[in-house]
Amino acid sequence: MNAIKNVLGHTLDLLGEAIVAGRYGASGAIPPEAQLCTELGVSRTVVREAIKSLVAKGMVSTGPKVGTRVLPADQWNWFDPSVVAWQSRIGLTREFLRDLQELRRIVEPAAVRMAAERATPDDIAEIEAAYAGMKDAIEHGGDYVTHDLRFHQGLLHACHNRMMVQMGKALGALLRTSFEISTSRPDGPAHSLPLHREVLDALIARDAARAERASLAQIDGAQDDIEEVLGSPRRKLPSLADPAPRLKAPKPLRSPKSLHSPS
Repeated sequence: MNAIKNVLGHTLDLLGEAIVAGRYGASGAIPPEAQLCTELGVSRTVVREAIKSLVAKGMVSTGPKVGTRVLPADQWNWFDPSVVAWQSRIGLTREFLRDLQELRRIVEPAAVRMAAERATPDDIAEIEAAYAGMKDAIEHGGDYVTHDLRFHQGLLHACHNRMMVQMGKALGALLRTSFEISTSRPDGPAHSLPLHREVLDALIARDAARAERASLAQIDGAQDDIEEVLGSPRRKLPSLADPAPRLKAPKPLRSPKSLHSPS
């Protein structure tokens, strides 16, 4: 069973990436089942299940006489982690990142304001633990991105709004993309950490207006990091196909005595 799932997952990835890459063109036709079976080396059952998944993601439509055709990108389910991952592997675009940051500016500040009014002690403890993980990664090296994602999803969970909680799950891959880009700036995490602390402090103080302002400042700071990364032609954008990058531990400061050679 696991082998079948792996074959299906691999086939779905190949077709999904090909669609995102524009291999079949906008509103282009996907090759017939028999051709896909030959090209991909899989059975008709696997191809059919992969196509069903693509239909569910809003990427293709099927019908008698017209076959399977690619749908316009604005109809794709961009909250689906697979769709985001395929776009990441093919290459992130300014339009994609712009849409993501605009979505964050609309959703997160309002969610943080709500969280300041509704968060339970357990919610705050979870967000504090995520913040501690971010701080530790900066000071000693480690996985900053995973703790950053935990921090923001904790905020959405603290709203105690079922729709917002579901959106937090859907936004996971999108947020990771943003965090990895901003983290790839050498001083990005160190600059971002105090902004996260301000959000957390406002939450603890139950100051909804302050929490909303702090969230906006944090998102705008991330936008500045992203713009700098995008402006560097030598900086490689992250791919969700790879594990989240780990921060390196800072080099220890040399003592004054070590700066001078012995006389």
